[in-house]
Amino acid sequence: MDEMKITLGKTDLQIAPMGIGAWSWGDSLIWQFGKGYGEDDVRRAIETSVAGGIDFFDTAEVYGFGRSEKFLARFLRAPRAVIATKCFPFPWRLSATRLLPALRGSLKRLGLARVDLYQMHWAFPPVALESWMRAMEDARDAGLIRAVGVSNYSAEQTRRAHRELARRNIPLASNQVKYSLLSRGIEYNGVMDACRELGVTIIAYSPIEMGLLSGKYTPENPPPGLRAQRYSRALLARIQPLIATLREIGNARGKTPAQVALNWTMCKNTVPIPGAKNARQAQENVGALGWRLTADEIAALDEISERVHQNAPH
Repeated sequence: MDEMKITLGKTDLQIAPMGIGAWSWGDSLIWQFGKGYGEDDVRRAIETSVAGGIDFFDTAEVYGFGRSEKFLARFLRAPRAVIATKCFPFPWRLSATRLLPALRGSLKRLGLARVDLYQMHWAFPPVALESWMRAMEDARDAGLIRAVGVSNYSAEQTRRAHRELARRNIPLASNQVKYSLLSRGIEYNGVMDACRELGVTIIAYSPIEMGLLSGKYTPENPPPGLRAQRYSRALLARIQPLIATLREIGNARGKTPAQVALNWTMCKNTVPIPGAKNARQAQENVGALGWRLTADEIAALDEISERVHQNAPH
């Protein structure tokens, strides 16, 4: 599919308006890898994504304890693909000098000499985020990464990271945060405004809320595994009007609720990175590309999602 590219922040990296998040590839704790899907499904998910025009793949060293990165190395056959991974500030990483060994570990698993986008996974203490950014700068100067990103950073933390990188004329490319019709906090806590002001791309993870916005889960049919604990039956009941609106808009366009939800995040100028356990899910993701919701459809979704949030117990 010939899709208009977007630029990642103020870098020279260009990607499709949607990527793929690789959290489920090898993760047996949350996503139950090995129960219902396995390596061959991951391979076909990657191949289907590439065939559909997806060229941005986001992983992390902690996804499947390194297996996600290894699967990308084994199965991705797209020389122009943009690869992103993340460094996790583990409790025993008590110094920013630990970033380079972590990066080299990711590069080895990915089979790369340089990764396109390297992200700090969280702004956890005790190491100051400025120290991590200086380590990122060194890694970029050493030719090991092309661009620097962050994840789960607040508005203030985003500004601090941007300011530190700017001292060496390095742009902050992105902030990867949770964003969906059910998680719109960045619209109100300053993160979206800060990123737009600074020219930082927002990468939206969980854009279909771990499958909830696909419409396949109901109070009678909750998601399996640990997700059932995260998403209560009361929540599943409360979101049904939103699911109905997604389905109504989708039916008029020949699209699924998940495809409408993904398109909504793109219309908000974010880059969604839905997961894909298999070829079918990857193909459904691809169906969110190549079209755009109308202003009236966006407004209708905004309104119903606000109502779901207001009806939440406080």
